[in-house]
Amino acid sequence: MNNTPKMIDENSSAAATTTVSHHHDASLYDDDGRPKRKGTVWTTSSHIITAVIGSGVLSLAWSIAQLGWIAGPIVMIFFSLVTLYTSYFLADSYRVGDSLTGKRSYTYMEAIDNILGGKNFIFCGIMQYMNLYGTAIGYTIGAAMSMMAITKTDCIHSSHGKNSCHVSGNRYIIWFGAIQLLFSQIPNFHKMGLLSILAAVMSFTYSLIGLALGIAQISENGTFKGTIAGAEAETQAKKVWAIFQALGNIAFAYSYSNILIEIQDTIKSPFEVRTMKTATNVSIATTTAFYVLCGCIGYGAFGNSAPGNLLTAFDKPFWLIDIANLALVIHLVGAYQVYSQPLFAFVEEQATKRWQVTGKEHKIQIPFLPSYNLNTFRLVWRSLFVVVTTFIAMLVPFFNDILGVIGALGFWPLTVYFPVEMYIKQKKMPKWSGSWIFLQSLSMFCLLVTVAAMIGSVVGIIVDLNAYKPFSASL
Repeated sequence: MNNTPKMIDENSSAAATTTVSHHHDASLYDDDGRPKRKGTVWTTSSHIITAVIGSGVLSLAWSIAQLGWIAGPIVMIFFSLVTLYTSYFLADSYRVGDSLTGKRSYTYMEAIDNILGGKNFIFCGIMQYMNLYGTAIGYTIGAAMSMMAITKTDCIHSSHGKNSCHVSGNRYIIWFGAIQLLFSQIPNFHKMGLLSILAAVMSFTYSLIGLALGIAQISENGTFKGTIAGAEAETQAKKVWAIFQALGNIAFAYSYSNILIEIQDTIKSPFEVRTMKTATNVSIATTTAFYVLCGCIGYGAFGNSAPGNLLTAFDKPFWLIDIANLALVIHLVGAYQVYSQPLFAFVEEQATKRWQVTGKEHKIQIPFLPSYNLNTFRLVWRSLFVVVTTFIAMLVPFFNDILGVIGALGFWPLTVYFPVEMYIKQKKMPKWSGSWIFLQSLSMFCLLVTVAAMIGSVVGIIVDLNAYKPFSASL
């Protein structure tokens, strides 16, 4: 991401700008003095797919089980269309004014500040960074569950099914946290191209495996399971809470709008808007096809008993399930960083504005590798971030409930409200015009969906806490 803090030594942005003018080829830099961006439709699509296709895909069969055969697919298509529609608005908000020469916004919050300003900026900051922090926790839980599943599957196979193979999850959560301690020191979003491409490939890998296993299960069953109304519950109230939580899970699966501007800022100029919209079309079409297939096939295979994490429903062939879970872990390593980097950069930028010394870097030579610019504040703050997310993941490792809360937090404010408001402001749309009424109606409807999803997910967490001891995650 490009909103890295201004340094006070020879690596500062100001120094870089001066260097452009006097010592280096200006073609290596953009019009604002920052290093020239090289992103294409394909790298942008890989960033989006890395962010969108994550652990959320594994909960879709469970979500459809709560909604049933008719409502489930319709709700998924609804979320995909809303996300696609409002992503266009965000892409148009990257530059203020002219789409080719207007002032660039390096982050989602900067776009809010440049176009809407005032209290919107503060509200956006609270919602965005709560969502980013929650996503990091959710990805930690998801990755740990996959590592636990690998251990359990191998244990069951080696014991020929005689051992139930109970697996404790704390060490796996800690292992994933240790991996993120290392990757969190990647300086900024622009250094993550290869990691995102690898993560995108891994997301396709485990999605395809889950899809293939589901098809095999349906073939073995000889029929599609499931009902029109979905899973039954002990009471009508519990059914309603489960439906609301399913909405949150599906919203989470499509949640990436809060980092769209950061992704767009990796695209080479001057056609960032056109490239971003093309990449969005490719990515949303691809992920929606995967989502509908994975959700429906998973529900068809297991019906109303579909688990919260689809991969945990299979125990053979063990080697293929291991590959799927390993691919998921690798994907979540990259996705964790895709979501966390905007928060890292924001905190570091604000710290540098207040205390310039926090921006100072020290060049370290690493044998056989390029030199690394060590920033003490970055090292301490990012490490603390990872430690806290790891601790919370150990405290409340509720996969579906956490996904629902995160999805609800991000859907209306970040995916709908702010993009709509920026689009209305940029287009100078008159109040009470047909377009204005339509967009405001869409925003209000999505607000109701968000409130319902949040209520259902919070109720789920409360219910789980009544029967759970902290720090005792297991599979």
